[in-house]
Amino acid sequence: MPQPLPSQTAEDVVTVTVTFAASLQRHVPCPMQHVTVASLREVLKAALVAAPDLSHYVFDDQGNVRKHVAVFINKNMLHNRADLTQTLNAGDHVLVVQALSGG
Repeated sequence: MPQPLPSQTAEDVVTVTVTFAASLQRHVPCPMQHVTVASLREVLKAALVAAPDLSHYVFDDQGNVRKHVAVFINKNMLHNRADLTQTLNAGDHVLVVQALSGG
């Protein structure tokens, strides 16, 4: 098993961190999750086990990320809401936020 860097914990080396923004937690509390490395879809689903009521808010009926939700992987926004097959790496950080709209 790889050794953590000084700024990492052992958990960081084999997991992905998923954080749900306060705007989403206002509806359903969901603390930061550390889940096993997998595809983005699997990581999101694993993180949502802690808050199953939030799942329908994040995913639409086809299993895509909803238009009013933005997902960032290591501060890079996900542009293709339907393709969640990319494999994440140990230590990656996924941030799920409520997308802003209007004018």
